[in-house]
Amino acid sequence: MISFTYDALSNRVVFGIGSRRSVREEVERLGATRVLLIADPHDHERSNEIADYLGDRCVALFSDVAQHVPVEKAALVRALADDVGADVTVTFGGGSATGFGKAIGLSHHLPQICIPTTYAGSEQTPIWGMTSGQDKQTGRDLAALPKVVLYDPELTLALPVAIAGPSGVNALAHAIEGLYSPGANPISSVVAFESIRVLVNHLPQLVERPSDMDERSSVLYGAYLAGAVLAVTGTALHHKICHVLGGLYGLDHGQMNAVILPYALHFNAPAIPAIYERLNDVLEGDAAGKVYDLVATLGAPQDLASIGFPDDGVDVAAPLIVKAAAGNVRPIDEEQARDLLRSAVSGQRPS
Repeated sequence: MISFTYDALSNRVVFGIGSRRSVREEVERLGATRVLLIADPHDHERSNEIADYLGDRCVALFSDVAQHVPVEKAALVRALADDVGADVTVTFGGGSATGFGKAIGLSHHLPQICIPTTYAGSEQTPIWGMTSGQDKQTGRDLAALPKVVLYDPELTLALPVAIAGPSGVNALAHAIEGLYSPGANPISSVVAFESIRVLVNHLPQLVERPSDMDERSSVLYGAYLAGAVLAVTGTALHHKICHVLGGLYGLDHGQMNAVILPYALHFNAPAIPAIYERLNDVLEGDAAGKVYDLVATLGAPQDLASIGFPDDGVDVAAPLIVKAAAGNVRPIDEEQARDLLRSAVSGQRPS
């Protein structure tokens, strides 16, 4: 007998080439007049373009954005929102820019319009994260859920293959984990498998033909679906590990996802036999190994050592992972966490 709980989350999505140009119209739909624009610091030309579209509604630009949303920088953007009397935020960039908008949503309850330029997926979720020192705190609050998302595939053309690959694996991780995370349900699983199918088919094509707009659109669509899955299911071991390592060592989130996903999936496989079998069918082989091979095809990192994980990191991170991953579909102890990290450090193919 089927039994499940499904909490559908509501936001507005505008998907298509040129959708970024409607940002002022979306601000007006919300009844807002004073926009705080939050943008990645390395994309001045295109963030200025968004400011131009907003016109006199843009009252301030904040570009001191950093990965993992350090609490001291979150305090700066919150103070700026107060100073300029912002009544809406527009975030332009990857998951880090979105995260700063969420920080304001939590403290000021301002609506957020997202214009993502990567495949982060966080623009679809009420999940927030902030770091203080080496500690990364995460939570779930509807105040952090963006109200509007403008998906414009043209914006991803500036995303180099070296970044697009890991970012796409991040999206794939959302969809795969959504199959066995705490909030998994039959509805979200349908969306998850569609996302997985789209991403594994189109990510390699994007790497081969990075200027192909059809491939860019397909991968962005798959990432959107994955984000929608993450929004209702939550995360499991894979993302818990990435949050711990990101907080400890400031490792690049996309690269961590590319490295960790095959090993986390391999660890969880014994606890999810039916799901794993379906994944094997979709991926046409052992799922964990096939994800590892996909990462190699994309040219993304395949070992923690190459992205800055320190020699003593295994023993430091293992107990924190055990604590963070409480409730994972398969419980993990410290020795198992060490084994997983050692495999990820060496980059050996899971089998």
